[in-house]
Amino acid sequence: MTAAEIPVRHETCEHVTRITLDRPEALNALTPEQRERIIGLLARASADPEVRAVVLTGTGRGFCAGADLRGGAAAGERVSGDVARTLRLGAQRLIAAVLDCEKPVLAAVNGTAAGLGAHLALACDLVLAAESARFIEVFVRRGLVPDGGGAYLLPRLVGPQRAKELMFFGDALTAADAERLGLVNRVVADGELDRASRDWAARLAAGPTRALALTKQLVNASLDADRATAFAAEAAAQEINMTTADAQEGLRSFVERRSPGFRGR
Repeated sequence: MTAAEIPVRHETCEHVTRITLDRPEALNALTPEQRERIIGLLARASADPEVRAVVLTGTGRGFCAGADLRGGAAAGERVSGDVARTLRLGAQRLIAAVLDCEKPVLAAVNGTAAGLGAHLALACDLVLAAESARFIEVFVRRGLVPDGGGAYLLPRLVGPQRAKELMFFGDALTAADAERLGLVNRVVADGELDRASRDWAARLAAGPTRALALTKQLVNASLDADRATAFAAEAAAQEINMTTADAQEGLRSFVERRSPGFRGR
């Protein structure tokens, strides 16, 4: 299958890369080809100085219904190590690609986000959700253990007890409840999601890109670090960032009492 045949649409406009899952008939359940395409696009956006923000979204009624388990993926003889290897090279690489992207990644959750699809959204730096969006830790319904970093992401977002409640029962979480729990930054009307995501992405793209990248790195790393390590990382990030043109522009604009004009460098 060529890149053009994989149902993932993408465009880069005004420094924003927009990645859209485009299998609405399957609620955008992820095939291996789609997963690899998204990983590649995130890597490209991370490395491209002209890209300063990324939006992930879907078409139709689903953001992403998780991994597509059809075509024998859930059946057949198992060889020891196959499942762990598949997860390392598949779902975990996808989530890591979002977490490690050097540009801010915004999820625009347009509908159902289930299983790996929920974790794909929650790995993003910011999450906007349409009122009709639903988040479902569907694994328990199939007798499965959560994958795609769920047991890593959820406790850090809502605490261990709430995470266990979501994972033990597998109940659908409305967008409003997800916002109340802190899984979603903001809920908007279904018809406003595209505009809201473009507005937020434009604001991110107009920001100091390297400073945002370092801030993302600091926040993500702080969740696993002690205070001394976190403070040392902060000092190192400040040292690096002060060499950027945007930091110099920010200081000049303060002295000159004007709005800064950041260029992402």
